[in-house]
Amino acid sequence: MVEQNLDRVFQALADPTRRAMLRRLSSAERTVGELAEPFDMSFAAAAKHVKVLETAGLLSRTVEGRTHRCRIEAGPLAEADRWIAYYQRFWTGRLDALETALLQHARKTRKRSRK
Repeated sequence: MVEQNLDRVFQALADPTRRAMLRRLSSAERTVGELAEPFDMSFAAAAKHVKVLETAGLLSRTVEGRTHRCRIEAGPLAEADRWIAYYQRFWTGRLDALETALLQHARKTRKRSRK
């Protein structure tokens, strides 16, 4: 279940338009029309993007008459962050090892150039 959620979250985040929509939602609730405003797209296209974000659990939508209000849901982002953080320790370890190797190489190079 967690893996399927992550698949949907990363699929939703793979699109720059959807990431921009989430960024706009981080400051305030918005209607689907408001989310579509900065993009050259139809309301229907924006609604499809919203549906992908909603399916991934990244936003919730409430309907007030014909107005659909969207709100960001941070839980799935936190789940994705935990998944990434787990692998960050491997990147950090490799980068630390690279730094050590580069420093050793620089020291050897300086010693040779002094001779």
